[in-house]
Amino acid sequence: MAYVRGWAEGKRAADGLAEMLRAVGLDVELPGLKADVNVFGDGVVTLGTVRPDAARLLADLLTTGLTAEMACQEDGRPGLGGAADSSAA
Repeated sequence: MAYVRGWAEGKRAADGLAEMLRAVGLDVELPGLKADVNVFGDGVVTLGTVRPDAARLLADLLTTGLTAEMACQEDGRPGLGGAADSSAA
């Protein structure tokens, strides 16, 4: 069934995000982080209710990562890779 495949994809992504967030101390800040599927069976990641300080920190982390990625591209170095490269779907 397609929804199982979608959920498994969402679960891998949610677990990867949770691991990265724990590394910066956000594990308690996003208790609603979970895998799910949409009505088409595509995997999705739900963040749930997010406190303002956690949202600001997450935005800062994304900005820092994107800035580093752009600096690598400008220098002609390979990008940071990982999920950022595969998310453009």
